[in-house]
Amino acid sequence: MVQTSSKRITIEEFLNLPETEPASEYIDGQIIQKPMPQGKHSTIQTEFSTTINVILKPRQVARAFSELRCTFGGRSIVPDIAVFTSQRIPRDQNGEVANTFLSAPDWTIEILSPEQSQTKVTKNILHCLDYGTEMDWLIDPDEQTVFVFLPKQQPIVFDKPEQLLLEDV
Repeated sequence: MVQTSSKRITIEEFLNLPETEPASEYIDGQIIQKPMPQGKHSTIQTEFSTTINVILKPRQVARAFSELRCTFGGRSIVPDIAVFTSQRIPRDQNGEVANTFLSAPDWTIEILSPEQSQTKVTKNILHCLDYGTEMDWLIDPDEQTVFVFLPKQQPIVFDKPEQLLLEDV
């Protein structure tokens, strides 16, 4: 993550700023811009989002959103993939998906980019768990490893080809 401002601002001030490309996040009073996704990152993000939506969306279980701003607990973050159970997806007065999500996702998936700090990403994951997220994944494409974080548990590591990630989790 690349820090774009050392000046502290309020979350309200941040939310009134124009969106950036790539997305910026509000963490501890500071604006931090995420790195631009590259090939491996983009491939994993697209494939996982599609797979989750093909399996869970038709059964009205959950829905995956790519690069969705989620504002809760004093932070405004943009997970690579945010999954919300169907009943928790905010709706507008027409019953359509709302533009603003003011709660923690049920499941986040973060894909580490080469220049990204694993510590900063892990801090966001722990923040999500503190605010009700049921499961977080941290995918490290270079190490071919997935860390699965569950509330009040030691992370589970998947780094062997024979491990079945989706069935185990």
